[in-house]
Amino acid sequence: MTASSGEVLTAAPLTDSELVAIRSDFPLLSRRALTGQPLVYLDSAATSQRPRIVQDAMRDFTDNHNGAVHRGAHALAEEATDAFEQARAAVAQFVGAGAGEMVFTSGTTAGINLLTTSWAAASRGAGSGAARRFAVLPGDRIVVTQAEHHANLVPWQQLAAATGAELAWVRVDREGRLRLEDLEDVVTARTRVVAFTHASNVSGAVTDVAAMVAAAKEAGALTVLDAAQTAPHRALDLAALDVDFAVFSAHKMLGPTGIGALYGRADLLEAMPPGPTGGSMVEIVTMSEATFQPPPSRFEAGTQAVTQTVGWAAAIDYLTHLGMDRLAAHEAALTARLLDNVGEISGVRILGPAHPSNRLGAVAVEVDGVHPHDVGQFLDAQGIAVRVGHHCAQPIHRALGVNASTRASVAVYNTTAEVDRFAEALDQVRAYFGAAL
Repeated sequence: MTASSGEVLTAAPLTDSELVAIRSDFPLLSRRALTGQPLVYLDSAATSQRPRIVQDAMRDFTDNHNGAVHRGAHALAEEATDAFEQARAAVAQFVGAGAGEMVFTSGTTAGINLLTTSWAAASRGAGSGAARRFAVLPGDRIVVTQAEHHANLVPWQQLAAATGAELAWVRVDREGRLRLEDLEDVVTARTRVVAFTHASNVSGAVTDVAAMVAAAKEAGALTVLDAAQTAPHRALDLAALDVDFAVFSAHKMLGPTGIGALYGRADLLEAMPPGPTGGSMVEIVTMSEATFQPPPSRFEAGTQAVTQTVGWAAAIDYLTHLGMDRLAAHEAALTARLLDNVGEISGVRILGPAHPSNRLGAVAVEVDGVHPHDVGQFLDAQGIAVRVGHHCAQPIHRALGVNASTRASVAVYNTTAEVDRFAEALDQVRAYFGAAL
């Protein structure tokens, strides 16, 4: 994949024997649904399953190396610190960043809130003179898009409300792709930040990052990339993408919950005032004031989620061993088949591009005459797990003319047989509920 386009390069497909071996690495995939049928898990855009190697790594750390990070001089503390920092280096390398540019958070949402908390402080005058570049003032503009997950929308709404800034957004078209023609009017000279998703968790559409970054740079604005949906599925090179900040989470990329990362260019992190404060991130504390550690420690207040970082590093090792180009090629083939199958079902509308080019394998649908929750329950009764609701993305649903949807999403462990089984079950929904009369 090229770093800016999101298109998949030609890669050798996974063989049947490789896919069998991959599936055997995920214990949960062997379980049966309540009906006794084999489980079909098509909800990885919400939370992916974990290979055994992740669980083993976390168990080994807990059993043999558990200790407080960056505290104490005993062997366990040193081993825990080494494991924690090695995990940081692994995550950073995976996305084309330096270890010092990678801040551990509890997830994508926490990473974005860390930014808005820090920038709100800068807007009140906190930090050194260099922190003024993060100040958001009355009359300034914050730009987002209509495709955002609430995690990359609500924090910016709150920052705008707290500072008197204006919130503006790039609209989506009928396929859920960003209307890049909006950029000229939306990104103005008063714009301070442009925050946007790398791929919609509803439409699956991949963003033209180069166009967004170019518009922001022309305005002198900072860029924040929500890579939660792309990090598990495409090779990322954040330096090549030329974004200023990016966020993503482990639990969507075969790792544990409760751990994610904020990427920031080294010079920007150095200039930013801290967000949450407390232990670990300070240098000198008196009863009246405190000084703070350099990044990334400055932004990691409190006790670190060390076991989760170890698990995340194991997940990254697993993905790296598979090869992100081959993983992407496998998922692209599944996505094409899913779109073809669903596109042939009467009374079902795909909420997003109907062609697999430049989109991910998250396929949300509207079933005419049947509520998404009813669709989800029907599929669950067939042993098929999907996501229903607004997927924490109400604005894009409204833009596409619905309040909620049913979403199937693929991952490296899914098969063509599972995609076919989903489509066959979906084709029965309207008749079951009497909506196909």
